[in-house]
Amino acid sequence: MVKAPKPDVPAPTPAAKTLAEKIDHLFTVVHPAKGEYTHEQVAKAIEDAGGPTISATYLWQLRKGMRDNPTKKHLEALSGFFGVPPAYFFDDEAAAAVDAELALLTALRDPKVRELAIRAAGLSPETLSTLIDMTSRARQLEGLADP
Repeated sequence: MVKAPKPDVPAPTPAAKTLAEKIDHLFTVVHPAKGEYTHEQVAKAIEDAGGPTISATYLWQLRKGMRDNPTKKHLEALSGFFGVPPAYFFDDEAAAAVDAELALLTALRDPKVRELAIRAAGLSPETLSTLIDMTSRARQLEGLADP
């Protein structure tokens, strides 16, 4: 018996993040070397920059999903503080693009990753392709997905 070929099934798209998840992600990824910003630091920095008044408690509530309807001014202030476009909070495609850049930022914080990138600079395209293949294989052996 011959089976009919299966129709192309589109790959599942990742579920959209909630506002709380997006804000939490910014706190966990965009931070100084010594660790995450506190809610108090973010609230003060927004106010010092001339932004709207926002309390540390309100930031915590937004981050935990206890509040989920901030004003446009609050979201603009948060996007300004964390260096992302305001569309990050509204547009899933924009959020995905920003998250990809944030993943790169996170990877480059690792001194060994930076050292590898610096040492690879200036190598021929062929050698770079070989290194990419080697790292892809190493990730596969360690059970990691390609980024």
